[in-house]
Amino acid sequence: MASETEHKYLVISDEYLSLAKSSHIIEQGYLNRDKRRTVRVRILDDKGFITIKGETVGDTREEYEYRIPLDDARALLRLCDGVVVSKTRYVVPYCGFEWEVDIFKGGLSPLRVAEIELPVSSHDYPLPPFVGKEVTGDVRFYNSVLSSEGISQIMPLISESEDMP
Repeated sequence: MASETEHKYLVISDEYLSLAKSSHIIEQGYLNRDKRRTVRVRILDDKGFITIKGETVGDTREEYEYRIPLDDARALLRLCDGVVVSKTRYVVPYCGFEWEVDIFKGGLSPLRVAEIELPVSSHDYPLPPFVGKEVTGDVRFYNSVLSSEGISQIMPLISESEDMP
């Protein structure tokens, strides 16, 4: 069984750009999303993936991800409910940890979110200067929810984070 423990924050500055070691173009959609499981189809640059995520308990959940042919991923994206989430992901090393900064496009712009995946839930880590409010566990920031609900409910939080120095 695989599991992921992640923490998510709003991005408050562009400082991640000078620290980023790489970036990727992502398109993803959801074949299923409910409280117990989410089935995601993703195209990362020119690679296809299907991911099954279990129910979140605290900041941890089961996750299984498999590579699939790119043509299959494209076909499955057409079957997804909601909008396809498009974003650029920057991979940012910071103090021995790897952060992923997602810059959302289209109807989900101007949302910017930084995530860190940890080996265990109780692991301590330093916060980089480009992160603000923690939104871990706030379902409104789940990509699966964003694909169906959009950002209208979280727009005040996004605006607030953009006003931070």
